[in-house]
Amino acid sequence: MQSITLKIINNMNLSPKDLETLAKRGISEAKLEEQLIMLKEGFPFLKIEAAVTPGHGLTVPSPELIQQSEDMWKKYLAGGAKVMKMVPASGAASRMFKDLFSFLNGKSNKPDNDFMKKFFENIEKFAFFGKLNFLCLQLFGYSVASLIKMGRYKDVIDILLNKVGLNYGKLPKALLEFHKEMGGSRTPLQEHLAEGAQYAAGKDGKVHLHFTVSEEHVPLVEAKLEEIKSVMEHAYGVEYDITLSVQKPSTDTVASNMDGTPYYENEELFFRPGGHGALIENLNDLDADVIFIKNIDNLVPDALRQPTITYKMVLGGILVGVKAKIDKYCEKLAKGVPSGEEMVEMLDFLRHKLCVTHDKASEMTPEQLRDYLFSKFNRPTRVCGMVKNEGEPGGGPFLVYNPDGTVSPQILESSQINPNDKEAQKLLKEATHFNPVDLAVCTKDYKGEKFYLPDYVDKATGFISIKSREGVEIKALELPGLWNGAMSDWNTVMVEVPVETFNPVKTVNDLLRTTHQPS
Repeated sequence: MQSITLKIINNMNLSPKDLETLAKRGISEAKLEEQLIMLKEGFPFLKIEAAVTPGHGLTVPSPELIQQSEDMWKKYLAGGAKVMKMVPASGAASRMFKDLFSFLNGKSNKPDNDFMKKFFENIEKFAFFGKLNFLCLQLFGYSVASLIKMGRYKDVIDILLNKVGLNYGKLPKALLEFHKEMGGSRTPLQEHLAEGAQYAAGKDGKVHLHFTVSEEHVPLVEAKLEEIKSVMEHAYGVEYDITLSVQKPSTDTVASNMDGTPYYENEELFFRPGGHGALIENLNDLDADVIFIKNIDNLVPDALRQPTITYKMVLGGILVGVKAKIDKYCEKLAKGVPSGEEMVEMLDFLRHKLCVTHDKASEMTPEQLRDYLFSKFNRPTRVCGMVKNEGEPGGGPFLVYNPDGTVSPQILESSQINPNDKEAQKLLKEATHFNPVDLAVCTKDYKGEKFYLPDYVDKATGFISIKSREGVEIKALELPGLWNGAMSDWNTVMVEVPVETFNPVKTVNDLLRTTHQPS
């Protein structure tokens, strides 16, 4: 391992090996320099005007709006629109089993905390129990129950997590058995196929799904899809069009020493994945009229899915309605300066529907107002589901000041808000909702041409975290989050969705919740 100091910003001394590393990853010298500046200088905190709350930037759908949006969505699908569902499913599920790994590698040979006690007391309720029990019988000659009676708890965990058994510590969440069903079980991959069939099937009966996966997991995911695709098509009466992509090496970020100089490992620049914000590139490659985005671990079995289906159609219907209005305005603005009455209507829509305000709008000339309105309408558009905050982790919705003098709705993480600013912290505590990663987006303009999504990323909204690498503390750079700064310059509508639609699995014991257990 070697760490060396380079003079950065205007005098980068890159070796031939450095240049080779950059070329291999598709990263320019300018991008490397930009990342090193970010690591050295950090990111500014964002200034917030207010939390987005019901009646103040957040729409709480009435029964009439729910019905109207559902009807609009069904009509949109019947009209032949291409709809896609994108599921970020990258990475191994190791964090889901963090407590189990700690127990396996710890000194105690029996459960010594509430988490591990709960796990073993309910072990037969997990969908993976059948396979786990079979492997324990095959490898040890004893059932799980017998091993537990004998105090061989670690043997059970070893079979669950490691390669000798189910290897769940290294598999992606997409391939873990989450839910029991008659005669078997279902993985998140299967549940997302089922869910997509129930609100995103096109007029032609096709369901377009896209999963982002880690490169090392592509063969495993492809094999699982080959196994389940025809079965799921028969069960739901649809045809699946499924594509996969991996996070591009060009979106990796360089790590630095604590002083901001590049970190080297084995005499080579050390890069790390840039976080889920890197997936804006993957999203940019997709071609569909509407794209739903949802995390891999937020799902329920068929019997509990109706609220999810309903509110996916609500989000989709609201998006279709908003986008139709935006397109109409863009077409008028593209032809010249509309009448004063028309621009008042547009400004009212921008302020009250898209919640974008500008203190100087009233002082603009008609030509300036036309340019301002067109610049704001002619952007990607998203409708974001928001859940009442009941203690779950997640970014929150806020009205944020932008560099161009406007205020607009954004999804922020708490780390983006100044902890020493009393007013900002007061606004943070007033937040009533959080982001469950439930989005319907449109990435095409009023002419039907795709926007280039990287152009709408706010690069000043990344994150820096401190990591330990072989005993050395380093700075890691995360790109602006996919639904945070990567969509900062989008038209945004926020809608309340019920908590029943948010059922994440962050730890293995979350699978014991009633929403993941057969009734």
